[in-house]
Amino acid sequence: MDIHQMYRQKLRTPEEAVRCVKSGDWVDYTMTLGFPYLLDRALAARKEELTDVKVRGNLMFGPVEVAECDPTREHFIYNTWHCSSYERRLCDRRLCNYIPMVFHYVVPYYQHFLTVNVAMTSVTPMDRHGFFSLSCATGTAQGILDQADIVIVEINERLPRVCGGFGDCIHISEIDYIVEGEHPQLPQAGVVEATEVDQKIAANIFPHIPDGATLQFGIGSLPSVVGKMLAQSDLKDLGMHTELCTDAYVDLYEAGKLTNRKKKIFPGQGVAGTALGSDRIYDWLDGTPVFAYCPLEFVNDPGIIGQIDNMVSINECLNVDLFGQVSSESTGLRQISGTGGQLDFLLGASASRGGKAFLCLPSTYTDREGGVHSNILPHFSGEIVTSPRSQVYFIVTEYGAANLEGRSTWERAEMLVGLAHPDYREELIREAERMNIWRRSNKR
Repeated sequence: MDIHQMYRQKLRTPEEAVRCVKSGDWVDYTMTLGFPYLLDRALAARKEELTDVKVRGNLMFGPVEVAECDPTREHFIYNTWHCSSYERRLCDRRLCNYIPMVFHYVVPYYQHFLTVNVAMTSVTPMDRHGFFSLSCATGTAQGILDQADIVIVEINERLPRVCGGFGDCIHISEIDYIVEGEHPQLPQAGVVEATEVDQKIAANIFPHIPDGATLQFGIGSLPSVVGKMLAQSDLKDLGMHTELCTDAYVDLYEAGKLTNRKKKIFPGQGVAGTALGSDRIYDWLDGTPVFAYCPLEFVNDPGIIGQIDNMVSINECLNVDLFGQVSSESTGLRQISGTGGQLDFLLGASASRGGKAFLCLPSTYTDREGGVHSNILPHFSGEIVTSPRSQVYFIVTEYGAANLEGRSTWERAEMLVGLAHPDYREELIREAERMNIWRRSNKR
C-alpha cells in the first residue's frame, strides 16, 4: 500500500477521530504549537458522554475547550507541564493543575511512569516520503507519541516545517488517525517593549559575553533586549543552543552575529526544541537546514550543555531570597509559569568551559494598587523554589551582577543586598542580622 492510500484510509473527521477516547483515559496534547485545535473542540463536544478524562498540555495558548467547557472538572481534568499566560489564568480559575518537572526529564517521565491512552498533536502536511514534521512541538512530541496507545495527528497548514535535527517528524505508518481542517493564525508571542530597567539589567550582562559564546535565551522582554544589544555589538560567531527559539535569535541572525561556527555540538547549526514568537520567526524557521530541532531530553541535558564551550544562559526570575534561593514560577502560592529548562541550563552552563548562567529580575515590582515591593526578599514564605541556592550562578538586577557560586551565607547576603533597590537595603540588612547571615564588618 502506498502512502497516499494509507493517508486516505486513516483520514477522519475530528468528531470521528475522538470517538476512541474513553472515560478515565489519559489524553496528551504535546506542547506549544502542537496544540490540536480541531480535536480539542471535538473532544469537548463529547463532554456529556465522558467522565474523568485527564488531559496534559504544555505551554498552550488556548482556548483549551476541554477545560473551558467543564467548570466542575467532572468530565475533563486539564494539566500543564508549564503555564502559558492563558494556562495561568486557567489555574487561577481552578481549571488547570501544574505538573512539577525539569524539561530534560519530561519524556523520561512518560517512558517510565506515565500512561498515554491517546496522543493528539498538530503537524505539517505530509511530504512525498510519508513524513509529517512535528514542527515547534519537536521538543517533547516524539517521546509522547511513542508511548501512546493511539496516535492522532491534526494537519495544520500554517506550521513551519523544521528540519536538520532528529526526532522532528513522524511517518504515516506510525499514525492511527489523521484529521484536516482550517486553522487560525499561529499564536503570536510578540516582543515586549523593553523598559529602562530591562536595558540596565541587559547592560550588566553584556560585558560577560565573549566572542563565540553559545546562547540560551528564556522567554520574556529581557532576552529580546540582550539579543538587540548583541546584534548591534562588535561580538561575532555567536551560537544558539536553547529549548526555546524566539525573535531575539532572528535579530542576531540578520545582523550576521549568529553563525554557530564555534559550537562543538551541531557545529554550524543552531539547536532548539521549540519556538514561540511572531510570524517573523515562524517564516524564518520554515524549511531551513541551518537549525537543528531536537527533543528536549537532548537539548536540555546538562551533560550535553556542559560540553559546549562558553555556554551563556539568560533567564528571568521573580524573586530571590538572601540565601540565594530563586523562585521563577510562583508568586506566593500562585502558579505563574513553571520550572522549564532553567535548572537544566544552570547546571549545564556551570559545567561549560567558560560558561555562565544569569538569572535576572528587576529589584522591585509594583502591585495592582500601586504599591512598590522588593523582589529580593529576606526569606521565602510560600514561594516555590525553582533553582536551589546550591545551583545558582549569577543574579542580575539593574544594580549589578553578582556571582554566588561558592559563596557563604554572609557573602551571599552582602552581594544580594547590593543588588536590591536602595530603599530596601536597610530592612534587608536588619533581617539578615536576625537570621544570623550578616557580619558586623559588612558594609552598609
